[in-house]
Amino acid sequence: MFMCRRDPALFFACLVASVFAHGASAQQPVPAASGARMLLLPRRIVSGERATLAVLDVNGRLTPGVAVIFSNGDRLTTDATGRALFVAPLDRGVIFGSIRGRTGRVATVILSPGEAASASIEVSSAPRVASLTDRFEIFGRSFCGDADANQVTIAGQPAIVLASSPTALVVLPPLDLQPGSAAVEVSCARRPSPPFSITFVGLELEANSSPLKPGEHRTLTVRVRGTMAKIALEARNLAPEIAELAGSNPVHVSSTGGAENLARFEVVGRKNGSFLISIRLVPWLGPPR
Repeated sequence: MFMCRRDPALFFACLVASVFAHGASAQQPVPAASGARMLLLPRRIVSGERATLAVLDVNGRLTPGVAVIFSNGDRLTTDATGRALFVAPLDRGVIFGSIRGRTGRVATVILSPGEAASASIEVSSAPRVASLTDRFEIFGRSFCGDADANQVTIAGQPAIVLASSPTALVVLPPLDLQPGSAAVEVSCARRPSPPFSITFVGLELEANSSPLKPGEHRTLTVRVRGTMAKIALEARNLAPEIAELAGSNPVHVSSTGGAENLARFEVVGRKNGSFLISIRLVPWLGPPR
């Protein structure tokens, strides 16, 4: 996910990833709970079974000490890793989770144990294309509800499982992964899945670094590395009072494909101050290959 900020003197772009997952040093300050912005909740959980959720701050860092509230009245707090292990409610249906004090809810579907039962790990769907620096989801059966009990490797390197349930995993790729197709393997309690492949792409932002004035139009160009296929990208304006994202909010575009695989977004300055726009890949899920 790209975050683009602006103030009266400076415009810059940065690529945001989880510092926990990529080996944050002990000297880095622990993210404050007040900065929590995003709840990662497995989209499918299993009645009476364990599951793990995670909370990220605006910079994509796992955030401890954050209170999460469910629509059935359950409450929990993320631990020192920025995650929380819980047991799914017994009643089937849809339940919503939210960060206390923040608007917006995240839905998850509660399945019956029979719907999730399997003697071995089965991967039913995974993304065809994923970002090198952003999380992606895998769906199937017989994963571990405790996130750390799952082992996911990509091109032989260990990845980080941010959130999990017996039927869904939210995974962050390893730091040194290179663009292109890579083999992915999932195991839980020494039960491995057959390997499958995902194409991992790098997203590089190219933008004019000079100050953006109110009313000025500016183009943000994203260069895609790792595939010549067209891919879908989403831009979301996180500070609409400062700048306008041309088209709508969010905006979806397709890259051009080919050797010069590019996507473009346009912003318009509204007033002085910092603006924040995230740009991330839109996942395309399908049966594992």
